[in-house]
This record gives sequence, C-alpha cells and structure tokens, in this order.
Amino acid sequence: MSHNKIREDKTCLNCRHVVEQKYCPNCGQENSDSRKTFHHLFVHFFEDLTHYENAFWKTIKNLLFKPSTLTKEYLSGKRLSYLAPVRLYIFISFITFLLIAMFPNNVGEKIDKSEEALNKELSKATDSLNISRKDDKRYFHFKTMKELDSIQKYGKESEKLNASSYWFSEKAIHVTEKYTKKEIYEKFVESFFHNLPKILFIIMPFFAFFLWLFHNKKRWYYFDHGIFTLHYFSFLLLIFLIMFIIDRVIGLFGEDSPLSFISSITTFAGTVWMCYYFYPAHHRFYGESRIVSFIKSFLLFIINSLFILFLLTLYVLYTFINLH
Repeated sequence: MSHNKIREDKTCLNCRHVVEQKYCPNCGQENSDSRKTFHHLFVHFFEDLTHYENAFWKTIKNLLFKPSTLTKEYLSGKRLSYLAPVRLYIFISFITFLLIAMFPNNVGEKIDKSEEALNKELSKATDSLNISRKDDKRYFHFKTMKELDSIQKYGKESEKLNASSYWFSEKAIHVTEKYTKKEIYEKFVESFFHNLPKILFIIMPFFAFFLWLFHNKKRWYYFDHGIFTLHYFSFLLLIFLIMFIIDRVIGLFGEDSPLSFISSITTFAGTVWMCYYFYPAHHRFYGESRIVSFIKSFLLFIINSLFILFLLTLYVLYTFINLH
C-alpha cells in the first residue's frame, strides 16, 4: 500500500486534470510529491516489483503448489491480486539467467574428472562391438583435411564419404584443429545458456499451439493456451532456479560435505514435480475427466519432448557450424 505524501495542489502533474481524491480520474497517476529520497525510491521499487500488498509472494505460492490456479484466476478477471503472466515470466527469467551468469558451471573440471571414465566405457563398448580404433578413426576422426581429401580421391568407393558426411567431417576437422574436446564442451555450454531464453521463447508459442490442437476451438482461444503456457514455463524456470540456488549454496561447503545429500534430494524431488505438474495443471484448467486429461497430457508430453529434441538438435548443429 502506498504511503506517499499527497500534494496540496489539486492539479495533476501528468495531465493537468483536477484531482479531488488520491489518484487522477483522467490518467490514474497518484497526486503525490514528485521529489523522493533514495530510501523512498528503494522502497517504491520493491513495492512495485512485488506488485504491492505481497502479490508477488502470493503469486509464487500459487505457482508452485496450486497448478493452474493462476491461469484460471487471470482469465476469470482477477488480475490485480497476482503478477501478470508476462511480467512473472520475465522476472523469473531475469533472476534465473542472472544467477547462471554469476555462478556458472565448472564444466572444465567436470570434464577432466569424467573423461578418463568415459574413455574406458567407450573402449569397452568398441571392443564388445568388434570395431577397431583404426576403422572408427577412418570414418569419424579424420585429423586433417589432407587425410580426408586423400580418402576421397584415392580411397575405395566404400571408404569415400557422401556430400553431407564430407561436409560434417570437414567442419569437425576445422573445429578439432582449433579447440580441444574440453574447450568445445565449455563453448557449447556457454552458448547454450546464453541462448536459452531465445530457445524458450521459440518453444512457448508452439507449446500453446499444440494445446490449441487438442482442445475445443470454440471454448478455448489460443490466448487462453498462451496464458497457461506462460504460467507453466514460469513454474519450470522457478523450480530450476530453486534447485540451482540450493546446489550452489551447498556446493560452497565442498563436494564431500554431509549436506550434499540435500542437494540430491532437492534435485530429485524438483525433477519429479516438474514432470508430474503438467497433468494436474491440465486437468484442473481444462476441466476434463482424469482419464481424458491423462491421455492428452501424455500425448502432449511426447509431442513437445520430440519437438524440443528436434530444436535442440538444430541448436547443436547451429553451434557446431558457427563455433569459431
């Protein structure tokens, strides 16, 4: 609730309309003093951020523990009691990616620790399939363009690569000549988190479109599915943010800390809740029977998973091609 001092002058500073009460009836601006202290600006910013009267925490509570409640309340017209869907998503996204940028993953250290074990497993798999390292190298690990072009020019027909395989091999050679495996992983992870907001924005309209396909077109507009999607993606980001913060805080005590099990439990519980959440949200919002809602939720989960996998594959190719 605002505690700003009301001006004695009844003329609105914004539109010059006469203000009889606290707010201008013409433009809605509060008729309060325009010059503020730093303390007031800070308090005002926090109040504005939380949408006054604790609406922020009310929104977060409903988002986490009451699937679809925010969407139903918003579409029913009860919009001042909660953060608007777009505002909520942008706020959570901002905090999430800010913390990721401030506390990045130690990808290099993890690669160093796991590379030896990974190489042993790959060696076992290769031996079990009776594939020699020489053959594996011939097809997938050309070291130089000279070696690749030599195979293409003088090798047997069965050894030569088609146009697409040659193009990928050429790209792989240029990348591996410039970077180590560790550097490639680090650059990919850095690029992925840098572009994750863009990926999510691409996914969301398609997610809403798939919802539109599965439901009554007369009863539900695409806008309704869009609001549901914004709330659902806000929930996913919020759970990820909570798991990230807990993991980083506990990580300060070291990997061998007895508190590390808390991070594991939180990650497990958060992942399970993220996977399950869509079903009750879908069932409560669309008001269909449990069996119909379950079938639709399952099909939508599969369709969206395949679509996301497709986008991530394109992203990997894009990153690989543009790695420099």
